[in-house]
Amino acid sequence: MKGYILSTAAALVCVMGLSACGGQRGGQDAPVETAATPEPEIQTTGKVIEIQMLTRDPDDPQGLQVFKPRLVTAQVGDTIKFVPTDPAHNSTSIEGMVPEGVEGWDGPLNSELSYVIPKPGVYGFKCLPHYAAGMIGLIVVEGGDNAEAAKGLNHPGLAGREFAELFEEAGL
Repeated sequence: MKGYILSTAAALVCVMGLSACGGQRGGQDAPVETAATPEPEIQTTGKVIEIQMLTRDPDDPQGLQVFKPRLVTAQVGDTIKFVPTDPAHNSTSIEGMVPEGVEGWDGPLNSELSYVIPKPGVYGFKCLPHYAAGMIGLIVVEGGDNAEAAKGLNHPGLAGREFAELFEEAGL
């Protein structure tokens, strides 16, 4: 996505530059074309996987600030639906923990968010206010190649330990 944004910006700068010169290149009128190509639309599978955002795990009174489930196996085209079951939570993808070329997500606090999986790989996510407390999760889509890079990232507080457990649980 960043490359797409940069190429679009570069094309826009070229168009603006040519417009300032009356659209002339070498003294001749020439049509100006932009190279912006829209991202392909993702074919959805119709499958929705719900992840609750919880202050306390109903199945474990010791579990505080959790996503449930915190580990999900999905396929390209599946919709991940983050539900703010308890207040003061959100879901945000973690930079470096989404496949190359994929735009992550940044959900607002106390709001439901749906995200369609666009590509195989590992997707790490966090609750921004409770990241250091270990409120993290992992989506695994078979066929990706970013697991090793995602495992190599550092995380604050309890999040690092929680991710190590999730990667082990996922067999990565």
